[in-house]
Order: sequence, then C-alpha cells, then structure tokens
Amino acid sequence: MLEHLWNLFVGFFRASNFGFGGGPATVPLMQVEVVNKFHWLTNAQFADAVAAANALPGPVGTKIPGFVGYQIAGWPGAIVGILASIGPTVLAVVILGSVLMRFANSPGLKAALKGVRPVIVVLIAQTSLQMGMTSFPNLMTWGIALATIALLYYSKVHPALMIVTSMMFGLVVFR
Repeated sequence: MLEHLWNLFVGFFRASNFGFGGGPATVPLMQVEVVNKFHWLTNAQFADAVAAANALPGPVGTKIPGFVGYQIAGWPGAIVGILASIGPTVLAVVILGSVLMRFANSPGLKAALKGVRPVIVVLIAQTSLQMGMTSFPNLMTWGIALATIALLYYSKVHPALMIVTSMMFGLVVFR
C-alpha cells in the first residue's frame, strides 16, 4: 500500500509540477504517468477519466489525481494524488509569490514564456489526438463531435450545457 501511495505522489507531483500552463496543460503529463509509466489505466480509461473530470465542476488538475488515486488506493490514494498535484504549487505561490511578481515584466521571463507556449499547445494536441482515437468508435460519436464543433463555432451555447446534454444523450443512445 505504501508503495502505491508513494508512486501516486511521485507520478502526480511530476505531472503537476512540470505541466506549465495550468490544468489542461498537465493532462498530457498525467497521461504519461498514469497510462505509460505506471499502467494504472488504459488510454480508453484515461480518456473516460478526463471526460468525467471535465464534466464536473472544479479544476481538472485535481479531479484526475483524485479519481486515479481512489482507483489505486482508495481514499488515502485520492488524498495523496490531490496533495501531490496542488501541494507544491501552493507552497511555491506562497513562498515565491513576491519574487514572481517582481520579475513579471522581465524580458527574460517573457522570452521563456514565448518559447514554452508552442510546446504546451503541441502536448495538449497530442493528448487530444490519442484520446480521440479511443473516443470515436462509431459514426454516432463522430456525429456528437461534429455537432459540438458546429455549436461551439456558430452559437453561443455554453460548454457546460453541451456536456450535460451529451451525457444525457449518451445515457439514452449508448445504454
């Protein structure tokens, strides 16, 4: 049990603390830890976890570690996963907040941010592609995706409404 808790801490510590750009940017790193390194979930299970995490309120960067941690080691695993994902960041913000604010307009920091943005976009795109390969098994799922794209592009429907509607649709159609 202690080994599972340690691995959960290490995996989510790495994913959360090297995932520059917030919650969605950590998802590819979490996928590497959860699916490729520790083999806690398959790609399809991870895609389901991400979908469920996005359907619930709150930051995705804590819901995935909580879910995976619970799957691996029950409530202690959920707590360790969440603490590993937010604890170091909370400490860094508290301890380094004033230093970061002092250098917020630094040309060096701005240059570093400009360099890292394309990498983050590519990591998110890669994870989306891998999740998409398991998320579109038939024409109906492709139809849902195309309808979502159309609604996002041509209307002002709130994404939360699309998520809830697609969940209800899935309950009816895929049951």
